[in-house]
Parts: sequence; structure tokens; C-alpha cells
Amino acid sequence: MSTILHEPVLRAETLDLLDPADRGLVVDCTVGTGGHAAALLEAGAARVLGLDRDADVLPLARRRLAAWKDRVDLVHADYRRLDDVLDRLGVDRVDGALADLGCSSTQLGTEGRGFSFRRDDPLDMRMDRTTGRTLAELLAGATPEGLADVIYQYGEERHSRRIARAIVTAWAGAGIRTTAELAGIVRRAARYRGRSRIDPATRTFQAFRIWVNRELDGLDAFLRAAAGRLEAGARLAVISFHSLEDRIVKHTLRELERGGGLAIRILTRKPVRPAGEELRRNARARSAKLRAARRVS
Repeated sequence: MSTILHEPVLRAETLDLLDPADRGLVVDCTVGTGGHAAALLEAGAARVLGLDRDADVLPLARRRLAAWKDRVDLVHADYRRLDDVLDRLGVDRVDGALADLGCSSTQLGTEGRGFSFRRDDPLDMRMDRTTGRTLAELLAGATPEGLADVIYQYGEERHSRRIARAIVTAWAGAGIRTTAELAGIVRRAARYRGRSRIDPATRTFQAFRIWVNRELDGLDAFLRAAAGRLEAGARLAVISFHSLEDRIVKHTLRELERGGGLAIRILTRKPVRPAGEELRRNARARSAKLRAARRVS
């Protein structure tokens, strides 16, 4: 397991919006290696409950949060099971909730996970390696039409049909064994000549990660559940990293504010973006968008 510790994105802005000082229980629904959780505890949160569907990162979070071990509980669970986890722990209301929906530096930097197209990793990509189908298993049953839909819908890739045909053809021939091989097929299908600022495999790999982990499924239901668990005055903050997620977050919070069964007030009319210094320090933060809301009754 990699010892790379993920730098929390929009740390100061998240603390400002969540206002954790003197609050009771704050839930970090995607605790990762504990960067945001540590910041919440340092800022005065009495307790933090951390969830993550990636069991591999929880030991790193436990180590990072060791100084506050009596104030932290870590649970291996998908953030979309928030209601189930809180019910099991006998918790009715919380004093804040955070979800960072991105793939962490730890996951990207760990060999064997399949998230990076710059290494010869197996075609896995599961955030929770205890369940679900790997990318290889999904590709094995894919048709050119279905795969093109995945790449276009989740990756917003304009060469989706050409890329999908190339992948299916290669799979039926000699096969595809690693992420580096897959990236090479994508680049050739996209007719990449090295002039683009963004590697042409980026959008396809994003699409496959979303597909494997069903990242958009249940996001709106999670937001409603998290908002519904807030005490009056408590806040929910969500960090997304691509337009598909951000669109769901924006529209769900607006629906709730306009009378969707809960009384909440949106705190961010426009998403909060990383400032220049953070972008210089951490290029992966460039696509981050932070939105927040407060429960008013």
C-alpha cells in the first residue's frame, strides 16, 4: 500500500463553510487518508465519524488521526450508505457533513489499483476492492455501441465511437492486459499527435472510473439523506471534480432549497474554486468545485 498521503483540496474554504468549531459530531463521508478529518478536528469539531468505501485507505487515516483517536470513528462503508451507518451507530442527527467525491492521490499513486494510465496496472479501478466488477470484467462483456455511450456520457469524449470500436476490437484480438496498453489504444484511436495539453486518455479513463464505481448512481439520494440528518444550523459541504457530479450537486441542493421536503439555505451560489497558490501546489485541484448548504430548521 502506498504511503502517499492525499492533500485535502480546498481545505481552508471547506472549514470556512462547515464552521466546525465547537460542533459535536461531524461526518466525513469520504474520509480517505484523513486530511479533511484532521483539519476538522484541529478546527474544533468534538468528534469525527469517517466513512470510506476503500478499505485500503482506512489504516492510513487511522495513522494520520492517531492524535485524536478518542474522538474519531472510522467505518468501511460507501458514503451512499450514510443512513444505514448512522442508524447502526444509533445516531439521529449530526452537526456537519462533508463529501469529497474525487479520487485521492493515494489511490492514483498506488500500484495495482488501475486508476493511472501511466503504469502497467491491471484493469481494476474499483474503489472498493471487496465488491463489484473490475474494469476488465466490464470490458469483456462490452459492445462497441454500449462502450461508446459510457465514454461519451461519463467522459464527454467526442471520439467516443472510434475509441470504443478500437477497444472492443483489441479485446477480441490479442486482448488488453494493462492500463498502459489501454491508454495506448485510446491515444491511437483519438489520433493523438502529442499536441494536446491534456492526455487524450484522460476523459476515457474518467468515464471508466465512473462506470466501474457507479459514481453518479445515488448521489442525489445521498445528498438528501445527508441534509436530512443535519441538526438545525449544521452544514453540508460537497467537493466534486467533474461537471456531471457538480450538476447533480447543484440541482439537488436547489431542489431542496425550493421546498424539496427539507428547509436548507444554499451558502454557495457559485461553486468555490481553488485559488492560485493551491493550484501551484497541487495541480490535481484544478477541477475541484465546492458547494455547501445549511439546514435552517
